Amino acid sequence: MAVLFDSVAEALEQATTLDRLAARGTLRLALKAAGLDAEQVTSHQLAVVFRKLMPGELESRGIADSGQVCEALAERAGSFAGASQADSPESVFQRLGGS
Repeated sequence: MAVLFDSVAEALEQATTLDRLAARGTLRLALKAAGLDAEQVTSHQLAVVFRKLMPGELESRGIADSGQVCEALAERAGSFAGASQADSPESVFQRLGGS
């Protein structure tokens, strides 16, 4: 189950006039356009998708202030449920160093 995807889709729904199905579908389309899988996406990848692809997706769906909405969600990407810092350079070096 993609906890991170679910959390971000819910936040997108709350930040816009999109209903649950539309928010999830729009996010899936943007991830697909970026070549990403909703089950495997990282918080960093989501931040990039929100900055680069989602403004256009939301504009095409009539969402006002899509750039501001997307930037706010991109900035919060690491704080959503399911976001993991497991792949950050710091955590990799921490695991390798044994601390």
